[in-house]
Amino acid sequence: MKKYLAIVILLSGVTMNSFSQGERFKISLAEWSVHRLIEPGIVTNLDFPRMAKKNYGLDAIEYVSTFFNGKGEDIKYLSALKDSCSKYSVKSLLIMVDGEGDLADSSLATRSKAVENHYKWVKAAKFLGCHSIRVNVRGRGIMAQMQFAAIDALGRLADYAAKSGINVIVEDHGGNSSIGPWLAEIIRTANRPNLGTLPDFNNFYEYDPYKGVEDLMPFARGVSGQTRDFDEKGNETRIDFEKMMKIVAASKYNGYVDAEFSGTRLSPDEGIKANIALLKRVMMPYNK
Repeated sequence: MKKYLAIVILLSGVTMNSFSQGERFKISLAEWSVHRLIEPGIVTNLDFPRMAKKNYGLDAIEYVSTFFNGKGEDIKYLSALKDSCSKYSVKSLLIMVDGEGDLADSSLATRSKAVENHYKWVKAAKFLGCHSIRVNVRGRGIMAQMQFAAIDALGRLADYAAKSGINVIVEDHGGNSSIGPWLAEIIRTANRPNLGTLPDFNNFYEYDPYKGVEDLMPFARGVSGQTRDFDEKGNETRIDFEKMMKIVAASKYNGYVDAEFSGTRLSPDEGIKANIALLKRVMMPYNK
């Protein structure tokens, strides 16, 4: 399999640094791709900018908040991370925020606390030069209650983030959020200029994934090309990436699509390289 993956990358027709500034789509690296290295302490969050550039030739990254190890408000730590990005000419795009409370909880007190918990990540994102924080819409209640709660919480959080020039973007990330129309209606009703979505190709379960991405693309401020496994031709085994990129390209979105490998059969390095090769191949018709 390792030999095959090397061939796929070679035959992708482009080198790791081949994207030019004029192309519509580029590839970023999502930090979750290396969670099997970060969680046991093999590498750290501070190593991530170097890894993205030196190992994979990518110039943009997307962080995971829990990998900051409680240092999201530590200016010395954030400065070291920012310096590393500068050293390797890597852009910080966004912070994927997890574990900070339920923004769609039917309890006003619970979701208000969650809104406040996200403030520090807005500040960290601003300091690092990110354009967004990615949040989740989870909580207790029936679908309608949670939708109302999310509209309230996201509106307030977006208003706070707007003061720092930061977007608040919501990912389809399980539960109700993986039902396209439910999440799209929240964004539409909350109606904030800095509130949007992060459509993830591989996070729809009972809802049709292609329809889900189509539902969310009008509000997209980022796109996640998450992969879990690959067949012998280098295609994702669950999702048709050519079809997905056609949907993305039909929208007005321009910018980065992240390589987020979350599988277990391949090593993180193998999975990331295969993810990048696949994204480059399906992006190529739109980057000519």
